[in-house]
Amino acid sequence: MKMTTLKCSVKCGRPAKGEEQQSRDRLLDAALQLFLEQGYGNLSMETIAKEARVSLRTIYNQFGGKAGIFGALVKRCSDQFADSLADQGSLEDTLNSFGKKFLFRVSRPDVVRMRAILIGEAMRFPDLATEFYQQGPGRTRASLIELFRQYQQTGEIKNVPPEFLADQYISALRNERFQRLQLGLEPTPDEAEIDAWVLQATRLFLQGCLK
Repeated sequence: MKMTTLKCSVKCGRPAKGEEQQSRDRLLDAALQLFLEQGYGNLSMETIAKEARVSLRTIYNQFGGKAGIFGALVKRCSDQFADSLADQGSLEDTLNSFGKKFLFRVSRPDVVRMRAILIGEAMRFPDLATEFYQQGPGRTRASLIELFRQYQQTGEIKNVPPEFLADQYISALRNERFQRLQLGLEPTPDEAEIDAWVLQATRLFLQGCLK
């Protein structure tokens, strides 16, 4: 009896964390492709569930709705560069490491397209705009604010509001060239181009805020 119970708990219980993550990733991958093909407003939850081979109940339980799925996609993208701010060496090295990962991700064609979808749909779907900002730009900005606050405490950078510094650094990275990229007027940059882009932006930024 004990053996039967054990087998049932393993076979019939919740999937292992690895399986849960694979299922979640499969759903997000399917949703990403559908968003890119159909946009946001025209895409139904039923279509996402069918394509991802999961139930509607599963989607609502995990994400709360379509805006939650979009937010999870944004978070999955931002996770790939937000953590780099924790690996602190010099401020210049830390910003360069972050900036390269940040620009590489946000300049990929699928991310550029997702941003365009957001801009086109945000007025109709305010919850979409909220999810996007909280899971993407808001998280990034908060991490940069904390980074600059720490370096101010050590006396390495000027005592100006860290919120201002965070905004200025993001603006230095996402310059006019990024706007041309968003409009399809600029080709997707490769890693070498991004490296040069970030090194120049970081160096110029630090000239204005280092003591």
